[in-house]
Amino acid sequence: MRILSCNSNRPLAEAVSAYLSLPLTKASVRRFSDMEVFVEVEENVRGADVFVIQSTSFPANDNLMELLVTLDALRRGSARRITAVMPYFGYARQDRKSGPRTPISAKLVANLITVAGADRVLTCDLHAGQIQGFFDIPLDNLYGAPVFVQHIQEKFNGEDIMMVSPDVGGVVRARSLAKRLDADLAIIDKRRERAGVSEVMNIIGDVQGRHCILVDDIVDSAGTICNAAVALNEAGAASVHTYVTHGVLSGGAVARVTSSPLESMVITDSIQATEAVRLAGNVEQLSLAPLLAEAIHRIAEEKSVSSLFI
Repeated sequence: MRILSCNSNRPLAEAVSAYLSLPLTKASVRRFSDMEVFVEVEENVRGADVFVIQSTSFPANDNLMELLVTLDALRRGSARRITAVMPYFGYARQDRKSGPRTPISAKLVANLITVAGADRVLTCDLHAGQIQGFFDIPLDNLYGAPVFVQHIQEKFNGEDIMMVSPDVGGVVRARSLAKRLDADLAIIDKRRERAGVSEVMNIIGDVQGRHCILVDDIVDSAGTICNAAVALNEAGAASVHTYVTHGVLSGGAVARVTSSPLESMVITDSIQATEAVRLAGNVEQLSLAPLLAEAIHRIAEEKSVSSLFI
């Protein structure tokens, strides 16, 4: 088994490597003067079971191209099996035609990864479950819930908590976490007038005096989460917190979070934290390294991955 890291999230790759007590395979992933991506694997990988760790986060196109070129280099280096480990799968929000003459970019990216040479994919908390069907190769979709459950139990031990879905589409995710924690569930009904802008309309459930925990898979502009926090605060919640797997946090999102009623935002390291995220007083990052490392080990040993979540 070999683990190779591209440039999008090297600290996570190093943490996975340390957990497995397996050094990262030496590779050079660099740019020519015109910004073309060039990859050179500096160790023999012939017949090896190789796991390439690369999130396709910002800059999404550069990181995706790094992954594709690395997959091709490994295939031409005669690796026996190549697994693309993508803690954050970029373009996942473009999973259907949102209007006439628009692309399904998630399917295009799936095709690119397959053609480049990946034999299987390992990712975490896909934005839409149907993306698994976009691939004609095996895909394992991990869940951040076990990481969150342990943290919530430690932080809110004995408190009256309520899990909250920030929109109707996230109900399944929030209900799953509520079931694990034996907590109640509330839903925020919102109307989105246009992309990137949300308006909270109604809260389904009694949040009065409860410690509300918003659960989502991606936080980008943070508009939805912050609007939800305001609504919960006005409805009498004792406190408002949020747990999100992928902290994209683009533009002024971090400033929006720090100035919102959110007492804390917990994200994972599926995306490498920016300086703004590291300095934010109410943003905390948990590591997915043990979860990813255990899944990688089980794939290499041909053992069950789904049993991680039972």
